[in-house]
Amino acid sequence: MIGKPITGKSFGGCVRYVVDKKDAVILDANGVRMQNAYLITQDLNQQRKTRPGLGKAVGHLVLSWSNEDLSKLSNQIMVERAKEYMEKMNIRNTQYIMVRHHDGKNPHMHIIYNRVDNKGNTISDNNSYGRNIKACKEITLKHGYHLGKGKEQVNRQALNGKEQIRYELFDAVKSAVKESVNWKGLESNLQAKGIQMEYKRRSGTNEVQGISFEKDGFKMKGSAVDRSLSYGNLNAQLSFNQQKEQQQTTFIESRPSLADQIKEVLRPDYHHDSQPAFSGGKSLLEILLSPEFVPAQSADQDDAKIYRKKKKKPGQQTDHEQSKGISR
Repeated sequence: MIGKPITGKSFGGCVRYVVDKKDAVILDANGVRMQNAYLITQDLNQQRKTRPGLGKAVGHLVLSWSNEDLSKLSNQIMVERAKEYMEKMNIRNTQYIMVRHHDGKNPHMHIIYNRVDNKGNTISDNNSYGRNIKACKEITLKHGYHLGKGKEQVNRQALNGKEQIRYELFDAVKSAVKESVNWKGLESNLQAKGIQMEYKRRSGTNEVQGISFEKDGFKMKGSAVDRSLSYGNLNAQLSFNQQKEQQQTTFIESRPSLADQIKEVLRPDYHHDSQPAFSGGKSLLEILLSPEFVPAQSADQDDAKIYRKKKKKPGQQTDHEQSKGISR
């Protein structure tokens, strides 16, 4: 199971999109009239007035499952999972409506809730992305749902807003770190992709404790984008890349050139056992003297010489004599 938390300003547009969708089914609701989108919107806006200073009062959640879980998902079970998810996200004591959609490639549902709860308090959306990931993973493991194979499998075209930028950061950093051997190189590669990098240092020191990335005004810690992009994990990957590059450079520099190897073979005191083995376990001298290295033209000339040296039968002309018009 995966979740997608969204906040917005207008209940009307969000409710109409979710409720009036073709084949949409309202599964459950709390604190609102369910007859139609207009009445639902009225009820949500009425409670919203108790917190007029809150601009983004619309909470919108999308929960989706793999097609492999379809047999495990009845309408009632989807409602139960949605309530379990909301509890883990600290979304309590407020109005909501749950709607199942049948479009798209995967079974999914929408939840619209009021961020102004029944007592007029604001339901926080701080770190909603991190809490969403944790909640979805816990529910997936608990109920034995299909576990995705990571962010590489997520459909990027279906994303928008902060979640879209988050995945853009993930893809860009993953690509850039493969091409970098140090932090300076990584920073340069990311700047070319329009991404800024910022270090978090221990107060009063130059010791780096964390890393953040920023794109299009959206800033996020590396570990919040993905655990593999924490400062410690990135530093380990860069160190590995640098070590690998140094090993390759050392190998290339230590290996004698072809010219040096040929000179070695031509030395009067050369011993082929001292030469390194190449493909098939052969030394350079054995390769140079093998039939494969004999030019095709030379081989044809040798065959011709052998043919001409054969003894002619009595009264028989050679091909050369016939071509010259000579006869006995």
